[in-house]
Amino acid sequence: MVDIHSHILPGLDDGAQTIDDTLAMLQIAAENGTTDIVATPHANSSYVYQEQVVEQLIQEVASRAGSTIRIHRGCDFHLNFDNLSSALEHPAQFTVNSGRYLMVELPDMASLPVMRTVLGRLLAVRVVPVITHPERNGPLCSNLSELQTWIRDGCLLQVTAQSFFGRFGSTAQRVAESLMNSGSVHFVASDAHDCLDRAPNLAPAYHRVVQNWGQETADLLFYDHPTAVIMDEPIFAPAPKPPKKTSRFSFWK
Repeated sequence: MVDIHSHILPGLDDGAQTIDDTLAMLQIAAENGTTDIVATPHANSSYVYQEQVVEQLIQEVASRAGSTIRIHRGCDFHLNFDNLSSALEHPAQFTVNSGRYLMVELPDMASLPVMRTVLGRLLAVRVVPVITHPERNGPLCSNLSELQTWIRDGCLLQVTAQSFFGRFGSTAQRVAESLMNSGSVHFVASDAHDCLDRAPNLAPAYHRVVQNWGQETADLLFYDHPTAVIMDEPIFAPAPKPPKKTSRFSFWK
C-alpha cells in the first residue's frame, strides 16, 4: 500500500516529536503492508512549512530507516490566503514530490462557493487538489453534493482510514461510507500522528474496503491511485454516482 498523508517527520508539527517516534511509526507502517509513505507536515497558521527542512529531514530519516519503507515529500496544505499566494507562484514547493498533486485541507468554517473558486485557481495552474478528510469537515458534511461538483471540476478526495471505524465520530464514519457508496473517494490514507492513537496502519481499513466495496476498489484507493500521486501520473477517475437518499444518510443536499 501507499500512504499519501502522514505526519511522520520529527518536530515539525503535532505529529512525531522525535526521531525515535518517526522510526517507530515507519516500522508500524511497513509491518502492516505500506511500502511508500508521503510525509505531509502541516502548513498553516501554527506551523511554517519549510521545503528544504522537510527534504533534509526525509534524507536523515531515510538513512536511519534503511530499506524499511520509501519516504516521499508532501505537505498538509491549509487553504488560506498566504498559502494560496505561495502555491500559485511556486506550486512545486508544496506538491507531492514536486508533481501535480497537492494535499489540501479546507478551513473548518469554509464558504463552499468561495472554496470552489479558490480550488479553480489551483486547477488553472495545473495543480490537482486532493481534498483531505472531507468527512471531517462540517460544511462539507452538510453538503456533499458540492464535493461532486468539485470532483467534476478536477479535484480528488482522500478519506482517513480510521474514519471507517468511528475514530472521528459517527458523523465522519457515516459520511465516509456515503462517499464510498457514491464512488467519490480516490484515496484512503492514514493521516498518522503517532504510534498509538493515530498510527500509520492502513491494513484494517484496507480489509474493511475489500469487505464492503470489493478488492478492485481497495486496490485503487490504497495502491493504484496513491502510486500515481507519488509518480506524478494522471488519474482517470469516473464521475461520482448520483447519491441515494435514504433515512440513514441525510447528508446529501
